[in-house]
Amino acid sequence: MFIGEFTHTLDDKKRLSLPSKFRKELGKKVIITHGLDNCLFMFTLPQWSKIAEQLGNSSIGNADARGFNRIMLAGAVEIEIDTAGRVLIPDFLRQYAGVTSVEDKKEVTKLVFAGVHTRIEIWEEKKWKSYKEKILKQADSLAAKLSSIGAI
Repeated sequence: MFIGEFTHTLDDKKRLSLPSKFRKELGKKVIITHGLDNCLFMFTLPQWSKIAEQLGNSSIGNADARGFNRIMLAGAVEIEIDTAGRVLIPDFLRQYAGVTSVEDKKEVTKLVFAGVHTRIEIWEEKKWKSYKEKILKQADSLAAKLSSIGAI
């Protein structure tokens, strides 16, 4: 299970060091794809197999299902973790998440890894802070809504 929040920087070769807490559970390869709310989703290979199976079982007659499958599956990339625990995120996924590389601007590019049970979300730091601030303000009402449907 992935939990916790960790901030890391993108290096000058566009590599991202994974939090040491997550490395053992991730294995040697991961899947990274478009996430929701302009973040990236990272999955272990076994977890991705489950997700892909569920997506594959959705109706191709449903336009929403087709669209979501295209984003999640066509945008997915299998990435090898190097011996130093780093990954190279493809440009199209970095652009989707609003992550610029160090040559794109003079400041250091910081990314946040958020452990969310079966996945890791990768956020551009400023977007994460803004999102988290918004959600924290709604925490009580969100808890009430989830409680009313028996989710918590």
